Amino acid sequence: MSEYERSRRIPASAELVFDRASDLDRIDSWLPTDLHVRPDDLPAVTVHEDGTGRDARALFQAERDQLRMEWGTRDDAGYAGWLQVAGISPDESEVTVHLSFFEEGHPPSGEHVDRALEESLAKLADQVRQPA
Repeated sequence: MSEYERSRRIPASAELVFDRASDLDRIDSWLPTDLHVRPDDLPAVTVHEDGTGRDARALFQAERDQLRMEWGTRDDAGYAGWLQVAGISPDESEVTVHLSFFEEGHPPSGEHVDRALEESLAKLADQVRQPA
């Protein structure tokens, strides 16, 4: 099993950050460039990966009262993750993303995951700065 976690402070309220992060109509704007999420019958979603051309059946759940999102594969124990937003002040929050890869045979490289997490959090911060 491989696990990765990154955090970033964002100059915006925790509620605003969570609302942007969990909006499935806009989620592709901050996810890694090669991942796309399509809602099915929530909590079911389909995740498309450009690099492989494959679709993966997944689950997605957003709990606004907890400012937490969770996701993972539906058909196997391939991966799971969560995103938690914490309010630091009325105008600042911290976002933490955690990913777990359970397949021992072909986990992505640590360098690739670290870079994708950093880029995704930076894109989320940019999204929060833009008007809704």
